[in-house]
Amino acid sequence: MNEEIRILAINPGSTSTKIAVYIGTSPVFIQTIRHTAEKLAPFKIITEQFEFRKQLILEELKSADIRLDLIRVVMGRGGLLKPVESGVFEVNKKMLDDLRSCKYGEHASNLGGLIAFDIARSLPNAKSYITNPVVVDELNDLARFSGHPLLPRRSIFHALNQKAVARQHARSIMRKYDDLNLIVVHLGGGITVGAHKKGRVVDVNQGLDGDGPFSPERSGSLPVGDLTRLCFSRKYSQQEILKMIKGEGGLVAYLGTNSAYEVEQRASKGDVKAKMTYDAMAYQVAKEVGAMGAVLKYEIDGILITGGIAHDKYFVNQIISYIHRIAPVHVYPGEDEMKALAMNGLRVVTGAVQPKTYK
Repeated sequence: MNEEIRILAINPGSTSTKIAVYIGTSPVFIQTIRHTAEKLAPFKIITEQFEFRKQLILEELKSADIRLDLIRVVMGRGGLLKPVESGVFEVNKKMLDDLRSCKYGEHASNLGGLIAFDIARSLPNAKSYITNPVVVDELNDLARFSGHPLLPRRSIFHALNQKAVARQHARSIMRKYDDLNLIVVHLGGGITVGAHKKGRVVDVNQGLDGDGPFSPERSGSLPVGDLTRLCFSRKYSQQEILKMIKGEGGLVAYLGTNSAYEVEQRASKGDVKAKMTYDAMAYQVAKEVGAMGAVLKYEIDGILITGGIAHDKYFVNQIISYIHRIAPVHVYPGEDEMKALAMNGLRVVTGAVQPKTYK
C-alpha cells in the first residue's frame, strides 16, 4: 500500500521554495522555485509572501500534471515556534497563530506550515503536518546554562537534516538511532553541531544567531565584551548589529561572499586571506565537535558530517584532520530535507508514528 500514498513536501527558504511529490518512498516530482530580490521586495515581512508563494507552488504542480486530489499528506518545513520535542506535529490553530504572528521569530520556514495547511484543507482527503522544526529542544538541563540567568542557551538548529542523517547512518550500520551516541555536523549557510545521545540532541550550538562556529553568513560566538562596546558605540543601529551577527557575518564579513565554493576556489588560486579564513572556519567547527565529544564523555559511535559544504573535500578533510582520533567520521554530503519531510509523512500515514499536538 505504501507505493500508493502520495505526499507533497514544501520547504520555503529565504530566496527559494522547494517542493516535491512522493509516491510512497519514490520521488516523482522535485522542483526548486527561485525568488528574485525584486519579486520579494514588495513584501515587508515574511508572512506577507504567503499567497505569492502558494500560487507559485500550485502553478508548478499544475504544469507538471500532478493530481492534487490524490495527495494524502502535505508536509511543511517547520518554522520558528515555541520549543518542542522531536517528531511529527499536525498543523493546528495554535501553530498557525504562532507562525502568522512570528511570535517566536521571523523566518521563511514559517510559511511551510501555513502553506501546507491551506493546500491540504482544499483537498478531499489530505492532512497537513510539520516535522522536526528548527526549534526541536531536547537539551539536558546543564546545557541551558549560559553564564547569566537572563540569557539561557536555546536549541535552534538543523533538526530536520541532523535527525534524518543520524537515522540514515543508523540504518546503514544496522543499528537503531536510539541506541547510538553520535555527533552530527551540519555545514550550510549556518553551521550546527549536535550531540545525539541515544536518540536525543542533548546539546547543540544555537545556529540561528547564537553561539558556535562562524559560517558563510553568521558570526557565531563573538567576544561578548567587545560586542557590547560595539553596540553602545553609537556607530551602528540595532538592525545593523543583528545583520553583522546573521546575514553579514562569517565569510561575508571577512571575504564579501557567502559562497563556500567561491572561497575554496580563491584559496586554491593563492588567495592567502581566503585560505586562512576558510581554514579558520574549519578550525572552529572542529573545536565545536570536540566540545560535543566532551558532552558525550567521549563515548561516541560516530561523527557524521552533512550539509551543502560537505561536498567540499578540502574543507571536510581540514575538519577531519583535527577530529579523526575522537571517533570514526562519516560524510553524507548535501541535505535531503525533502526526502526527510516525505518519509516522516509516510510514517504517520502508515501508523509507524503518531502525530503530536502543538500546544
